[in-house]
Amino acid sequence: MPKFCANLTLLFNEYAFIERFAAAAKAGFKGVEYLFPYEHDKNKLAEELKKHHLTQVLHNLPAGDWAKGERGIACHPDRVGEFQDGVGQAIEYASALNCKQLNCLAGICPPSAADRQRAAFVSNLKFAAMKLKEAGIKLLIEPINTRDIPGFYLTGSRQALEIIKEVGSDNLFLQYDIYHMQIMEGDLARTIESNLALIPHMQLADNPGRNEPGTGEINYAFLFEHIHRIGYTGWIGCEYKPKKRTEEGLSWIQPYLAPASSGSLDML
Repeated sequence: MPKFCANLTLLFNEYAFIERFAAAAKAGFKGVEYLFPYEHDKNKLAEELKKHHLTQVLHNLPAGDWAKGERGIACHPDRVGEFQDGVGQAIEYASALNCKQLNCLAGICPPSAADRQRAAFVSNLKFAAMKLKEAGIKLLIEPINTRDIPGFYLTGSRQALEIIKEVGSDNLFLQYDIYHMQIMEGDLARTIESNLALIPHMQLADNPGRNEPGTGEINYAFLFEHIHRIGYTGWIGCEYKPKKRTEEGLSWIQPYLAPASSGSLDML
């Protein structure tokens, strides 16, 4: 049975961030993820997780100035020191939150450095994979569609797998976002199954609109059954934009928040 965690950056926006932990637990979630924890006190976040019996599933490495449009700095050749400092900060937070996975956003590389971005990305991933392994944390990379983030460096599963191979670390994995990959390449079920050993975490949203499952073209009923059948044991992050209030759009997930009654999954 798939395990779903609430992405607190996008879900439960009706509440202040620190109140979203309680809202997620009340809705039936057992795990949470979000983009970044760094503007909050890590001890307060740990307290919320403990209070509401939630697992911190994932968050991202620092990714530059998000408010100014930056979407990661890992492919920036001239910001290696900043990236390495961010790895240290991310490990501090992940350790405090007992978070066992961190995602590295590749970023949008300046045109002036386009010929050096792959080498920078690979080098930074080697560094981060080593440091995170020492801390007992997995490092993930996530391909993202170029419609939502034009110019993003990492855009497809094949490219990500090639980079993982080039880095050569046993602590580098693929974060598979169903929404982004539906836009960029399709063939979701086969890609997930073929690369299952390298996918410890997934995320979802429907397309178009990036709203909840059942609002777009992706056959989530089939896909969840497929993911269950092939033996995926990781979490699936609910990283979508609710069409209304978050709680009003959670009917799709109710069969998965309750104990499974049989070996098959009935949904949507």
